[in-house]
Amino acid sequence: MYFAALLARTEDGWEASDTELDDVETLSDLTDLAREAAAEAGGLEDETVLVFIEQEDAWFGVVRVDGEEDPRIYVSDAAAAARSAYGEILLTDEMLGRDPDDGADDLDALDLDGTEDGESEAADEDADDGTAPPGEAVPAGPLGDTEILSDLGVPEKDLLGLESGEALNEIADILGAAEVLETVR
Repeated sequence: MYFAALLARTEDGWEASDTELDDVETLSDLTDLAREAAAEAGGLEDETVLVFIEQEDAWFGVVRVDGEEDPRIYVSDAAAAARSAYGEILLTDEMLGRDPDDGADDLDALDLDGTEDGESEAADEDADDGTAPPGEAVPAGPLGDTEILSDLGVPEKDLLGLESGEALNEIADILGAAEVLETVR
């Protein structure tokens, strides 16, 4: 089961809203959703919005959007998140150290049977054994911007020490937003 919420900082403190991620397919969609939530909450254009996403006791993620800046992302367990549709939204090529222009999506290099030129179908069978090709493995454990909440009172060491399941509540408590988060949980 998933939980997702937006925390928008306003002049009066934090305002929380639960959010449906059904229509969110990309990080850009999620960022737009966060910016819209800030506007609806009466927050200033350059204020901070935090997107909390968690899958029961498996992993949690925080996306921070500050005005028009690029989003900052932290995921507690990248390997667990990679097995989740919502987690895949957060795990960008940049975070994973992948080159988005490496040609992996180049359809011109594929034969009609879906294999690459010169690649045998046996290679496809090997790929179906559940192991990722070299360079495609997603690391287990934390990934992303570990300083994402440092200026808000959650230093890197504390963020890395949080356990999935209660992490978002603990972060909200430190931010002074525990009550507003609880209203949408």
